[in-house]
Amino acid sequence: MASGTGRSHRRNRAPRLTSTTPRRLPLASLRVFVATAEHLSFSRAATTLGVTIGAVSMQVRALEEYLKAPLFMRRGRVVQLTGEGERLLPKVRNSLAQLERALNEARQDARTGALMVSMLSSFLQQWFMPRLPDFNERHPDIALRMNTSASLVDFLHSDIQVAIRFGLGQWPGLHAEKLLDEWLVPVCTPKLLARHGPVSTAADLKKYRLLHSTSEPWRAWSDGPTLDIEWAPTGASFDDSVATIRAAEAGQGLVLARWSLVEQEIETGQLAVASRKIVTTHRAYYFVCPPSYLTLPKVTALQAWMKDQAQKAPRPRLDPSLV
Repeated sequence: MASGTGRSHRRNRAPRLTSTTPRRLPLASLRVFVATAEHLSFSRAATTLGVTIGAVSMQVRALEEYLKAPLFMRRGRVVQLTGEGERLLPKVRNSLAQLERALNEARQDARTGALMVSMLSSFLQQWFMPRLPDFNERHPDIALRMNTSASLVDFLHSDIQVAIRFGLGQWPGLHAEKLLDEWLVPVCTPKLLARHGPVSTAADLKKYRLLHSTSEPWRAWSDGPTLDIEWAPTGASFDDSVATIRAAEAGQGLVLARWSLVEQEIETGQLAVASRKIVTTHRAYYFVCPPSYLTLPKVTALQAWMKDQAQKAPRPRLDPSLV
């Protein structure tokens, strides 16, 4: 009887692990490892992940046992990566990012939901919005959701799928296609231009009350390197390009503006180019997105439409009366 019970107990015992038994990859531990390595603190990693310090320690220990190598050196509260940990960190971080990106791309709403687009508020108001009815007419099935920001987009951790950015086109790992070149032009109301005349030198500017924008400073209009003090704002100064343009429309002074933001006002006669001297900027507007997003029909539709609109957009034109 006793021997029978012993045989039954041995039959129910879990199988012993051997060197040939496949081990499950501790995926949960990888995210904990990255958080701990980035903070070099078990407590801060726990706070970031929303778990206990004990849970962080357990996951790190599980990964170290899986690798049969220590990843951290612990001296009291001081935590440092071992050589193995330093070599592993970029590989794990990149792999997790690729996995998250693949899952985001596989989500059905990424293909069928609204198209999230980020751009500068000034560009949205002055260039994009007047052209938006044309896009809606051509693509009534695509709902646009606009986000205004000057910050870089974290495509991996946001729902934004496209960004229109003003810069040099250097965003590693992203598709960046130039849409529009940009110019800086002095503009004011036609009435003000008739009163003070065109400007061609810095001395001519003294005839006007200058409006200053932090993003388009007047020193950018100079012929060569100048001291900031030479172009220090003496009149009204704005940290918003559109507000500066509105002040110019109200006849408050002369402003150095981006051409893309004032082309409509110049076309309608609300503003006039006050100088033959137009400055080409090094920066331009780019259509930016992860390369894989170019497979989404709604992204390619916006891309094609914006390229068409950019090609049709007028370039700076000089008034023949300017001398």
